[in-house]
Amino acid sequence: MWRSCLRLRGGGRHLLNCPRGGLTASTGLGPKPPAHARAYAPPAAGFEINLDHRKLRTPQAKLFTVPSEALAVAVATEWDSQQDTIKTYTMHLTTLCNTSLDNPTQRDKNQLIWAAVKFLDTDTVCCRVEEPETLVELQRNEWDPVIGWAERRYGVKIGSSTSIVGPSIPARTREVLVSHLASYNTWALQGIEFVVSQLKSMVLTLGLIDLHLTVEQAVLLSRLEEAFQIQKWGNVEWAHDYELQDLRARTAAGALFVHLCSESSAVKHKLLQG
Repeated sequence: MWRSCLRLRGGGRHLLNCPRGGLTASTGLGPKPPAHARAYAPPAAGFEINLDHRKLRTPQAKLFTVPSEALAVAVATEWDSQQDTIKTYTMHLTTLCNTSLDNPTQRDKNQLIWAAVKFLDTDTVCCRVEEPETLVELQRNEWDPVIGWAERRYGVKIGSSTSIVGPSIPARTREVLVSHLASYNTWALQGIEFVVSQLKSMVLTLGLIDLHLTVEQAVLLSRLEEAFQIQKWGNVEWAHDYELQDLRARTAAGALFVHLCSESSAVKHKLLQG
């Protein structure tokens, strides 16, 4: 399957055909791309995604346009990876773009920020158990360093609690994090809230977005208690493995979406020029 990438260069329109095996460039009246082509092209505002020469649209029939070339390339690649059957449930970047464009819940920027910050009240790494002692120690050893990093990074107090009502988060902590999240655009905030909802943790999401944690580390820390129980009672062979891989995929896609939506410059063309 081929993916064609349309861009402007040197005053002329160049079609770069990108097969899986390598890159070739053609100009003018050169050969046309195969019928099954995924493409992105920069319109007046944002970048469009073209599937087999047809413009991609959202579930609400809006023109599918994204704010950065990097995100356009990623979405086009996501579509290009589909085979005979299009599995939309595996296309997390496309789903996040649709959500950002259609905004089905009609939330504004401030509502997205507070939806993410609200997770602090039940944050996975802040809510601790009182027993067994082995799990208490595991949570302390694995989660405390992440909380400590977040407190130093943002100059706030977060802490943890074994109370059923969750940790007591100071008002200033919320204010600081709200101010921090306000520096992101609405698209990126959709991605941040998505990651928070996957990890059930604002703290782990901040660590992931700030590159303090890898996707694997963030997912492992979010499933710490579950991993402890699996080690004690055993693994449901396919179910737990599937859940782990699915969570990793969703978390990775969300984090990538945030960074691509925060990218202000165009994709570098070093690979295309090599």
